[in-house]
Amino acid sequence: MTIGDGESRRSLRRAIIAVSVIAALLLGALFAAIGSLNREVYSAGGFVRQYLDALARHDQAGALAMPGVELTNARLTEDGLPQNLPSTLLRGSVLGELSDIQLRSDTAGANGRHTVVYDFLLDGNESTMKFAVARTGTFAGVFDSWRFTTSPLAVLQVTVLHEATFTVNGLTLDTRAHAAPEAPVTFSNQAAYLAFAPALYDFTHDSTLLTAPKQALPVTSGGATDVTIDAMPNKRFIKQVQTELNDFLEACATQTVLQPSNCPFGIEINDQVQGLPAWSIASFPVVTLAAGQNTFEMPPTVGQAHIVVDVRSLFDGELTTRDEDVPFTVALSVTIRPDGALAIQLH
Repeated sequence: MTIGDGESRRSLRRAIIAVSVIAALLLGALFAAIGSLNREVYSAGGFVRQYLDALARHDQAGALAMPGVELTNARLTEDGLPQNLPSTLLRGSVLGELSDIQLRSDTAGANGRHTVVYDFLLDGNESTMKFAVARTGTFAGVFDSWRFTTSPLAVLQVTVLHEATFTVNGLTLDTRAHAAPEAPVTFSNQAAYLAFAPALYDFTHDSTLLTAPKQALPVTSGGATDVTIDAMPNKRFIKQVQTELNDFLEACATQTVLQPSNCPFGIEINDQVQGLPAWSIASFPVVTLAAGQNTFEMPPTVGQAHIVVDVRSLFDGELTTRDEDVPFTVALSVTIRPDGALAIQLH
């Protein structure tokens, strides 16, 4: 054995040791990276964070693709909800701002189940939502995989009083769009829609004759959430009814009789009337409308007619002029026809 051979062997041993140390360091770094990814990205909290991030960037396809998000008909039936719900609201354009997403807690339970709680801002308002997930195994042999055991999707059960349409986050919908063809036309209407949670939904109604004030509904849980939109007559509606009522009463006042036909006012005079009576309206009833069972109703409201007529006394023949106000009351009901015109019925 020569001196050169000994040096070669020592160099080889040093190289093997160096490679072994580097390999051990790399392997340790790999295991540390896998552990870190499993804790941060592929953990229960990381899984939920992926869903929330998809909502934050308005990526509805990405959110719906996550395991356990889609609501099946079987689950809807189990929760007492109707099947085959429309997915009209499952679109990015309906979502508001979701920001400042922070993990509050990740609590492990039995059988790989976890309860994950996140804090966040919905359009600038502090909110919290709880999620239920479970470990389903691994992929790539090392990373944990998860699914929602309870879908985070909500079911918005919308009731529109005295109307059928409503607007949510800028999207106008008709509750009758998914009704059965033979369903009767009703004064108020209901419909249910799948919707993302968490999200803030602004509901309103604003049409030619009806208005409902905007109401903000933060939805921070899966399952059913009820919302009622109260569409009531607006100023234009009331003005139109007032105009038509005034026109009707003025037409009544053109009748030169003591008891105008089909009119809410009149007078009885026991003496002899001389000439034709002259009617006018001293004060019109002020229209106010409230919702009834099937129509908008104005309760009995007082007005004042005025009559001027010459009367001769049957007792002594004296001629006098009756010049006086005659109070009356009028009530009415109003419906909106399909063409948008008003149908007014006096009571």
